[in-house]
Amino acid sequence: MPRRPLFRRRILSPILLVALPGAAWAAGEDPSLPILGYLIIILLSARLLGHLAILFRQPAVLGELTAGVILGVGARYGLPGLEGISTDPFVDLLARIGVLVLLFEVGLESTVRDMVKVGLPSVLVATLGVVVPFGLGWGVGVLLLPEHSVYVHVFLGATLCATSVGITARVLTDLGRSQSPEARIILGAAVVDDVLGLVILAIVAGVIQAADAGVALEWTHLFGLVGRTIVFLVGGVVVGSFLSPRVFRVAAHLRGTGILVGLALSFCFLMSVLAGLAGLAPIVGAFVAGLILEPVHYKDLVRKGEGDLEHLLRPIGAFLVPIFFVRMGMDVDVSTFADPGSLVLALVLTAAAILGKQACSLGVWRRGIDRLSIGLGMIPRGEVGLVFASIGLGLTVGDERIIDPSTYSAIVVMVMLTTFVTPPALTWSFRHRKPPDLAEGT
Repeated sequence: MPRRPLFRRRILSPILLVALPGAAWAAGEDPSLPILGYLIIILLSARLLGHLAILFRQPAVLGELTAGVILGVGARYGLPGLEGISTDPFVDLLARIGVLVLLFEVGLESTVRDMVKVGLPSVLVATLGVVVPFGLGWGVGVLLLPEHSVYVHVFLGATLCATSVGITARVLTDLGRSQSPEARIILGAAVVDDVLGLVILAIVAGVIQAADAGVALEWTHLFGLVGRTIVFLVGGVVVGSFLSPRVFRVAAHLRGTGILVGLALSFCFLMSVLAGLAGLAPIVGAFVAGLILEPVHYKDLVRKGEGDLEHLLRPIGAFLVPIFFVRMGMDVDVSTFADPGSLVLALVLTAAAILGKQACSLGVWRRGIDRLSIGLGMIPRGEVGLVFASIGLGLTVGDERIIDPSTYSAIVVMVMLTTFVTPPALTWSFRHRKPPDLAEGT
């Protein structure tokens, strides 16, 4: 059989892949055609760049974020088929649902029992890893963005609180250290860190929204906001933990397929709506929903052959979550880096993000524990940092955007750099550490 010409196989096919969606919705009248064309471009570029990131031993999220940056540049320069991709409301809507699914999955990876069992070292590590970066981020805002309001400085500190230890867990597994004391402390601290970070985000966002509405900030208002956040978190966990197993037990009597995943997503979206009605970010509700649900709650549905919930959610997350990351990458305006101030802000933020997490080691007092590795393992911001930045994009006080294009681009660079440096730094730290038997004797 004759082979196709090289030009058709390697040159023409990629061009048609981008051009055909644009031609399809230009010729058709179905209003779904534009979003379908955008989804083709987003999903394929996310998969391709995610694959390249994995080849370089980096998490796929970095590739997806890079794909968004590239598509955003193409949209700004009017590349055919990309003109409206970064402003399409349906892409934005799918990205918002994607981040809820992402936080729901993050919550499912932990349980209330996990939080109770983390131990004092993990709690101290997480607390220091939130408080110190918050203060450093606030200080960077005061130093480099003096013309902006205190709300910008505070939110900048909040973006440094996040920790995403997914890449750390992968490195620990590759090194055969996933069961080491350092790994247990890091992973335990990650659970507490997620909760503390979301609490800070909810409080800071609430204060900014109140200021935008013209409500003067008073201690009574601040305490009320903190109390509302804590009540939602604690009340949601307590009430949800009581109702969840009973609801799923009743649902086990329903006939049909897809009952578990449908009911779980409904629960996720319900908690997101309740969080929004309580004046909190919907992602807080999605995380709480994941934190509440435990396999024991839906064991009857599993026995019916529904399967594991995290496994069932994987295809949904594989569709929606990359849309969120690509959409976040589109908001990066690379032209802002023509201003040296933006590059300086990105580098100083990265330094503050790295140094701030090294304070975690002060929470470990046991001898024989590699404190440096714990600090390094808490560095990556990953998807959680992007979630924080995305919330900031939608906040304003008067005519001032809390996160403007220059600041957002600097935050994305910080997220990428902290995620890049962690694997080699953590590998170096463990390989140059004394063997455990010798360390215990020091």
